[in-house]
Amino acid sequence: MEIGRVVGTVVSTIKLDGLTSYKLLIVTPLSATKELTAAEGRDDYVAIDLAGSGEGEIVLVTRGSAARVSGATDVPTDAAIIAIVDTIQIGTRNAYSKP
Repeated sequence: MEIGRVVGTVVSTIKLDGLTSYKLLIVTPLSATKELTAAEGRDDYVAIDLAGSGEGEIVLVTRGSAARVSGATDVPTDAAIIAIVDTIQIGTRNAYSKP
């Protein structure tokens, strides 16, 4: 799993039947080593949204075969948003709190 920020949406009027009930969102991977910043050398990607997230939110994403969860087993995807993050604590410091 990885932490990311939703930065946009993808709209497609024609897509595989299994994808019709899912939002497609663009996610930027984040690095949580010191501050939540865009992870260097990592590209944005499209993920199906299983958690009801929206633009600007910090999310938890699963990738690869683990992305086929929660009723999406027949959907050809390699990234799925599985949670909206409320807080992130790094050591004793609160790195993020949902507004």
